[in-house]
Amino acid sequence: MTADPAPAPAGSAGSAGSAGSAGSAGSAELLRRAHAWLAEDPDPATRAELAALIDRGDTAALAERFSGTLQFGTAGLRGELGAGPMRMNRAVVIRAAAGLAAYLRKRPADDGAPGLVVIGRDARHYSADFARDTAAVLTGAGLRAVLLPRPLPTPVLAFAIRHLGAVAGVAVTASHNPPRDNGYKVYLGEGSQIVPPADADIAAEIAAIGSLTGIPLPDSGWETLGEDTVEAYLDRTAAVLTPGSPRTARVVYTPLHGVGGAVLTEAFTRAGFPAPVMVEAQAAPDPDFPTVTFPNPEEPGAMDLSYETAARYALDSPDLILANDPDADRCAVAVPDERGPSGWRMLHGDQVGALLAAHLLRQGVTGTFAASIVSSSLVEKMAAAAGRPFRSTLTGFKWLARVPGLAYGYEEALGYCVDPAGVRDKDGITAALAIAELASELKAEGRTLTGLLDELAVRHGLHATDQLSVRVKDLSLITAALRRLREHPPAELAGRPVRRFEDLSLGGGGLPPTDGLRLTLDDARVIVRPSGTEPKLKCYLEVRLPVASPAELSAARSEARGILDHLKRDLARTAGL
Repeated sequence: MTADPAPAPAGSAGSAGSAGSAGSAGSAELLRRAHAWLAEDPDPATRAELAALIDRGDTAALAERFSGTLQFGTAGLRGELGAGPMRMNRAVVIRAAAGLAAYLRKRPADDGAPGLVVIGRDARHYSADFARDTAAVLTGAGLRAVLLPRPLPTPVLAFAIRHLGAVAGVAVTASHNPPRDNGYKVYLGEGSQIVPPADADIAAEIAAIGSLTGIPLPDSGWETLGEDTVEAYLDRTAAVLTPGSPRTARVVYTPLHGVGGAVLTEAFTRAGFPAPVMVEAQAAPDPDFPTVTFPNPEEPGAMDLSYETAARYALDSPDLILANDPDADRCAVAVPDERGPSGWRMLHGDQVGALLAAHLLRQGVTGTFAASIVSSSLVEKMAAAAGRPFRSTLTGFKWLARVPGLAYGYEEALGYCVDPAGVRDKDGITAALAIAELASELKAEGRTLTGLLDELAVRHGLHATDQLSVRVKDLSLITAALRRLREHPPAELAGRPVRRFEDLSLGGGGLPPTDGLRLTLDDARVIVRPSGTEPKLKCYLEVRLPVASPAELSAARSEARGILDHLKRDLARTAGL
């Protein structure tokens, strides 16, 4: 999600009089747009918010809300809740749904029947309203709209699209964003998220929508599904497991106040695992996410209650801690570690990605293995050693899910697709089942997940990854950092020459153009890109070192840590971060 740039101030640094006139004209135009929006806003709460801003003459707050519009792209829409075109609200969603309906109506089904669209939602503020408004708009446009029966994981929506033969799906979710945000993610009939040119075509239809008063909003006509679709998804989750495999792993689990709890617990029960021990304070869906600063397992502090719960485990010590993000499409894994202050260590997404790849290769899964360009290159080496094809894609499961013959895809941000025939998207439920099965198998052999990671490092080389992530309030800082790197690319980083500098916005290497940079060093790689869902600049670092024997692992890890820290310092300085 991106926003239109704010309009340049009228006038220039001339006389005070001309600046004042320009300012008055700008304020008048701002108030005109605010009043026009107010007249059409269907929601009493955002109408009251906007009316209060107008009455107070709060031009700064109005400018934030009316400096452009939320832009519909491959991430759909995502933003802060509130009044105005730069916020997520019912007016924005109704316009987006009308644009999607117009796009779909131009692509009728072969039999001429109205296209079926499945709508799912999480438990965030306004998610139910946005889902219902979408159903009304689609129904009014002559399409068939069906709502999932309750707040459910996004993977259930992705599954339902294929299961029901729908032409599209909408997930109302902001995933792991802060409580004040919500979002709108669009899938097409193959069950994967939109990519160009569909995103631009839908955005054009949204931009062509005129007054909201011309959009039919019937009070009924859509269907709310029963539990059959959820049952079908749960039945499908068993497909990721090997019949007769050990199912002994003891798990502490948190849905982080999201919608994954009931579905994951039922999936584990049906699979024959011990019932997960729930982090009770985070078990129920809560749109305010009261126990965490950010409802993202990767953020500092998000897993603290999980570690405390594991310490109070009533029976034997647990084997794993698992966490989903609020819409349960991501899965985090922590393992026992006596050296850690909590007695546990969170695995990086790249480590879990390699473990799941090793598990699937061990099961004899055939097909193409894939990872995004910002993920570790370890899985590529593993696939090559096993004689499996491998593909690298742009960041996001909208790209990974489209890899022909996909057997397994992952990206480092805790996203894993272990059953692409069932869910063509990242799925935190089936990933949790698969990692629990792997832990059970290793436990039966007297081995551990961390031990397997050591084995992979000796076999394929140590692949150490890290990230430099900078959150900003002013998006222009991200643009400036990327421009600085493009105009003055570093000749060396961490004392190592940069062998290749690639501007990914130019395309190449079989990849579509994307805003980002890739720097290749002899034993390292750096990718710099803006986040697609948050106001962040992200720098993805990887160091690769050979390891001749297990005895050398400790020294190799220390060396890799030093190189990664050096890369961070040099990159921050070069980019002006």
